[in-house]
Amino acid sequence: MPSSPPDSIDTNSAPTIVWFRADLRLSDNPALDWACKRKAAIIPVFFWAPQEESIWAPGGASKWWLHYSLVSLQHSLALLGSKLIVRASTDSQLSLVKLIEETGANAVTWNRRYEPSIIERDAKIKEALVGERITVESFNGSLLCEPWKGVKADGKPYQVYTPFWRNQVARGFGTQPLPAATKILAPKSWPISEAISSLSLLPKKNKWDAGFNNWTPGEAGAHKRLSFLLSNVASSYAETRNLPAQRGTSMLSPHLHFGEISSNEVLHGIRAAFPGEPLPKDVETYVKELVWREFGYHLLFYFPHTPVKPLNKTFEKFPWIENADHLRAWQLGQTGYPIVDAGMRELWATGWMHNRVRMIVASFLVKHLLIKWQSGAAWFWDTLLDADLASNTMGWQWSAGSGADAAPYFRIFNPLLQGTKFDSQGEYVKRWCPELKNLNVKHIHAPWQASSLELQQAGITLGIDYPRPIVIHEEARLRALAAYKKLRG
Repeated sequence: MPSSPPDSIDTNSAPTIVWFRADLRLSDNPALDWACKRKAAIIPVFFWAPQEESIWAPGGASKWWLHYSLVSLQHSLALLGSKLIVRASTDSQLSLVKLIEETGANAVTWNRRYEPSIIERDAKIKEALVGERITVESFNGSLLCEPWKGVKADGKPYQVYTPFWRNQVARGFGTQPLPAATKILAPKSWPISEAISSLSLLPKKNKWDAGFNNWTPGEAGAHKRLSFLLSNVASSYAETRNLPAQRGTSMLSPHLHFGEISSNEVLHGIRAAFPGEPLPKDVETYVKELVWREFGYHLLFYFPHTPVKPLNKTFEKFPWIENADHLRAWQLGQTGYPIVDAGMRELWATGWMHNRVRMIVASFLVKHLLIKWQSGAAWFWDTLLDADLASNTMGWQWSAGSGADAAPYFRIFNPLLQGTKFDSQGEYVKRWCPELKNLNVKHIHAPWQASSLELQQAGITLGIDYPRPIVIHEEARLRALAAYKKLRG
């Protein structure tokens, strides 16, 4: 009779529950790695409990991505002889206790999240389980450096990026990624699982997600994006990242948000592709953006009110204007400013928007229209596939001038100049505003400046085929500066 393999287990031993959250991958997964080393059966589980996210339950686009990411993880686990137990939950703590009772598990492990409501929830769950003599282990599976480790010498948080970056470099950041699990021991019997489709994550009508098919959610898709970054983007990143008509960014943001790839893996891939010190300038530019993402989590951890309130309390008294018509025109890409409209239409069609254009459309909303940044953040939250509370909050507060290391409010982007500078041939505008495709490039970013004949030859009637500007830049700029002056007294 052959002997048992060295990694076999006593099927009567208690299993370990691995609670997947924003870490939907098998590689560089500390919680899964810890569970595998226990050499007991593993029960992977995902609880869908959006009510526990406070007001930041995943939006429509994020739910689409989550559906397919879970499908991908389920498939990856099946290849290793395992399963993903999926359950809708109204209370993750009660759901975990029930699963422990069903399976006899004596340990639960997860990778940490850093959103305020989730930190509070997880602390309560850990305390309750430990009180019941359940082993609980949590790990950093998301960040290069957790918020409490990257503080200033006096223990206070950073509010300016450059010294934050320098501190990270001086300390060193990132670790060697853990290898992907190659075998996951199965329990003697599996608990009941719901179908992923039963979570109703996909849109039920209007085919809003039709343009999302250019994305490949899941761990394999994430590593394909990383390969593209390393072979086609990184060496020219500093320049191409600003050109929305080119594929010059990593487009890794949704994969990072859902934890299909870790920041460690991205950084390790970069260092392997570009060995030696220092890194090439273009490559370092990307690494700085990876650490900028970390800065967002640093701020969210120390200033948990910032998703809804300005970091700079002075801006609580800013004289914002409530204008539903202007907000809707911005959301639909009907402002009359082509670079703004192109960005908003790209967002609606693809669930993503080029980062340079994100800054332009955000500036337009809060400065040209004087609509509060929270309204823009809410729209991005619902329509972005990569909607991430830390990054979304930091980006909008930056644009509004109210956040850490923010752009001064008096720095008002001119959408005409921004379009001319970063989309000089109008390729991006023509892609997303096809009604302007026949317009001479000299007027592509300001169709109202074209003559009647030029508009007629391009087949455009302003106000019918393409909207007239909903505000005049020069007037809007002066109004914004007056509002800022009023704020400062």
